[in-house]
Amino acid sequence: MNVYRNIIEARNIHNAVVTIGTFDGVHLGHQAIFNKMKELAHGIGGETVVVTFEPHPRQVLNIDSSNLRFLCTPEEKLKKFEEFGIDNVVVINFTKEFSRTPSEVFIKDYIIDNIKPAYIVVGYDHHFGKNRMGDFDLLSKLMHKYNFKVKRVEAQDVENIAVSSTKIRNALATGNVKGANQLLGYTYSITAEVVVGNKIGRTLGFPTANLELPREYMLISNRGVYACLVDYEGQTYKAMANIGHRPTIGDRDENSPIVEVNLFDFDGDLYGKQIHVRFIDRIRDEEKFDGLDDLKTQLEKDRNNAYKLLENINL
Repeated sequence: MNVYRNIIEARNIHNAVVTIGTFDGVHLGHQAIFNKMKELAHGIGGETVVVTFEPHPRQVLNIDSSNLRFLCTPEEKLKKFEEFGIDNVVVINFTKEFSRTPSEVFIKDYIIDNIKPAYIVVGYDHHFGKNRMGDFDLLSKLMHKYNFKVKRVEAQDVENIAVSSTKIRNALATGNVKGANQLLGYTYSITAEVVVGNKIGRTLGFPTANLELPREYMLISNRGVYACLVDYEGQTYKAMANIGHRPTIGDRDENSPIVEVNLFDFDGDLYGKQIHVRFIDRIRDEEKFDGLDDLKTQLEKDRNNAYKLLENINL
């Protein structure tokens, strides 16, 4: 997959089938757009092109930025694009000045003049350009003027729920990782470095890998205990994770949650290493216990429950 940080570099793309957007989470709705693009590109011997933006427009425009949380980092998003078969990605630097670009000017000056698309494919609710005035109707008018075709992909439903990044964020906000996974079309995960903790888990017989959480604005699922899979150095381990502030121990600020992961059947040093944690299902809420003995008893129950939730997964 080619990644272009300057749209002029994309001028050599042949018979481009283009889509435009932020694509946070790269969920089932986005994947349906990509599938349509690949189908069209195959029919004309062309290449797929995703045009996206960094930073996220809401960060730059300060639209609800205090509550803004993303489903994946820019790096993870690029990996997903490649995983789902995209040929080319154009990353446009989003600035306040760029945000003032009228919709037709954006299509003409950026997309038509540089990529010369054969098709532009958009989702059912796609908007673009200054004040988000551009939409499918505008593209339908412009396609005759600029000699391209436009296709719209309708909403994708999972159990009568229209897939959207907002609904996935809402599911994670309540700890419903199973529901979020259904809408994503893959498993919600965190990739992070293991840092030194207080090592209390080790004294209880449950050594944990404490994660250095991703950058600001990254969405972390709601507090609680989860059944997980951990990928590390080509191996996958069953595990359980706690997201929260460890109320029994009382060493964490409530506004600074930590992610701790206990890998089953693993004996090794993970400090300074990156691990990939996939959240499969929720076991329970985070609780405060009367002491470490009660906590240890509950952790044993949690481990048994995690094994049950993961028993049908072949590693």
